[in-house]
Amino acid sequence: MGRIDYLHDPDAPPANSVVPSVVAFVQNAVGHVLMIQRSDNGRWALPGGGHDVGESISDTVVREVWEETGIKVEVVDVSGLYTDPGHVMQYDDGEVRQQFSICFRTRLISGELRTSNETTQVRWVDPADLTELDVHPTMRLRIEHAQDKGRKAPYIG
Repeated sequence: MGRIDYLHDPDAPPANSVVPSVVAFVQNAVGHVLMIQRSDNGRWALPGGGHDVGESISDTVVREVWEETGIKVEVVDVSGLYTDPGHVMQYDDGEVRQQFSICFRTRLISGELRTSNETTQVRWVDPADLTELDVHPTMRLRIEHAQDKGRKAPYIG
């Protein structure tokens, strides 16, 4: 399924759904960030996905990172809540989803990098090299906020 992101675009279609979702900020021992290349739009992003009925939000984080990357993590804290109604994602099936994303800082436990049906590439990226990747501006914002460990409270916007 393909996906098109619209950010404050007057030509964007109106949203017809909201799905709580998560992304995980994971760093390895040398400070590299776990990044995936999404199979639905080809862009680079933090691993994550939709919250399922019957699971806690922290379980969603752990499950999504494992499914998309082969890496096991544990949740540390929340770095931001992102609900900008000007950011919508249009899918091939007609769904147009308003952004509702929670970014979590996590701790690496174990695992070996692998791809999934949702990822074409998975890699550890030096933060200095993130500018070389095709990353949506809203995902760059999540990464910046997650890297700011001096911030006392999560970003809310």
